[in-house]
Amino acid sequence: MRIYTFDTTLRDGTQGEAVSFTVEDKLVIAQKLDELGIDYIEGGWPGSNPKDKEFFARARGMRFKHARITAFGATRMAKYPVDRDPSVLSLVEAGTPVISVFGKSWDLHTQRALRITEEQNLELILDTVKFLKDHGKEVIYDAEHFFDGYNSNASFALRTLEAAVKGGADVLCLCDTNGGAMPTRVAEVVAEVRRRFDGVIGIHPHNDSDVGVANAIVAVEQGATHVQGCLNGYGERCGNANLASVIANLELKLGHTTVGREKLASLAAVARLIAELANLPLRNEQPYVGRSAFAHKGGVHVSAVLRDSATYEHIRPELVGNRQRVLLSDLSGRGNILYKLKEHGLEDRLTDETRRELLERIKHLEFQGYELEAAEGTFELLVREALHPGLQPFELVSFEVATKMSPQRGSHSTATVTLKAQDGVHSATASGHGPVHALDLCLRQCLSSLYPSIKDVRLVDYKVRVLDSKKGTAAKVRVLVEWTDHKRSWTTVGVSDNVIEASWFALTDAIRLELMRLLERDENIAKAVEDYCWGV
Repeated sequence: MRIYTFDTTLRDGTQGEAVSFTVEDKLVIAQKLDELGIDYIEGGWPGSNPKDKEFFARARGMRFKHARITAFGATRMAKYPVDRDPSVLSLVEAGTPVISVFGKSWDLHTQRALRITEEQNLELILDTVKFLKDHGKEVIYDAEHFFDGYNSNASFALRTLEAAVKGGADVLCLCDTNGGAMPTRVAEVVAEVRRRFDGVIGIHPHNDSDVGVANAIVAVEQGATHVQGCLNGYGERCGNANLASVIANLELKLGHTTVGREKLASLAAVARLIAELANLPLRNEQPYVGRSAFAHKGGVHVSAVLRDSATYEHIRPELVGNRQRVLLSDLSGRGNILYKLKEHGLEDRLTDETRRELLERIKHLEFQGYELEAAEGTFELLVREALHPGLQPFELVSFEVATKMSPQRGSHSTATVTLKAQDGVHSATASGHGPVHALDLCLRQCLSSLYPSIKDVRLVDYKVRVLDSKKGTAAKVRVLVEWTDHKRSWTTVGVSDNVIEASWFALTDAIRLELMRLLERDENIAKAVEDYCWGV
């Protein structure tokens, strides 16, 4: 069955705490949702703020291959005739082919919020829908609080739908606005609405009871063919139904058609892009599209997945644009190590005994507080050190860091580093924007003449986590640092009860790893390391 998808990330999604998009962000997201194959993209409420008004003005100049841009608004206010209501007129002025307009379905809201009679509320719905249809618009009627309204006064709730139908609504969308309806009740109510009304029935679930996706699915099973939600589940309070999960479930579990199997493969990429533009981390555990959705940590799981991924994966991750990952920790087994070795093309270069020793070393580091799940660069370094025992491109002699603070100059950090390398002892002193930056500059100065390629390695992210908060400022910390050489990225980790020392460990591991990589393809570095290794 064909199920139409309606994404409200740019409207309902922005009502979520900490979610904010610029007009440029919204235009980029709209383009990506169109490419994904979403049918309707709700861009905002043009009568409510200048940002949404500008979005619709600029969207008119864009070409969308598939999606229909939709403006959102309310039924007319009781004090205005429909042709003089500023909010309704702004919907027409937005210039979109589709308008989504909401009205009250709950007698409580009619009496308390609008303070009008039930008959007057029905007139608001009829007048507004008819006015928009007379202007050539496709109209989606959102029956706000429909399930609460149905439970309170089923007769009145159904009459609001009749008013929308009489006005010419193309879609009747049933909204669980408070997110409190349970799937069994949603199924019962949607089935009754489907029995009474022809045409397209939609569902708009919120996630306050953590069943938003389930409510969307059961509504479809009872005849709804239009589903509204937000990518990544953004939205007010606990968010809207996560449209990424809804789409994947409908396509892969129930055999319906939404965006189509081919476009489904870009689902994870679109989810990540929206999270990035929202400046929010994409939840690792988010079904289908999160980094951990197909990640395996327990040794028994990994061993089975290596034989047949279906043993612990409900779908192939590639179907939604994700990938399988094997994590390393104190729960790791030999299968985890073998998987990671294969991932780095090193599986045939370690003996069984060396692999066992590597596993024990990893477990010991995890016990100390290292986190190799998030620091695959450090894992790769451990493997390469196992391949080349005793090899050290350089060795620390000492380092010293000082930070001075004054009201006039602010903070000022200076570091001095002394290293021993193949061609002798090197020292450098540098000032930087903080102690870690100063140490980084010193390290590069000491090694640049022998290893000039390290100038291409740069830091792109830096995170510190306290491991034992009970010890206060004396607590052990874990530092994760992400690096890039403009071709690929990797993360290294350091642990210490001194944040500067932990940072130094992560810093030097990144440089050691890059040098060991270059060892395999740069004869000059190979010679420099070889000569020094003999002298250790």
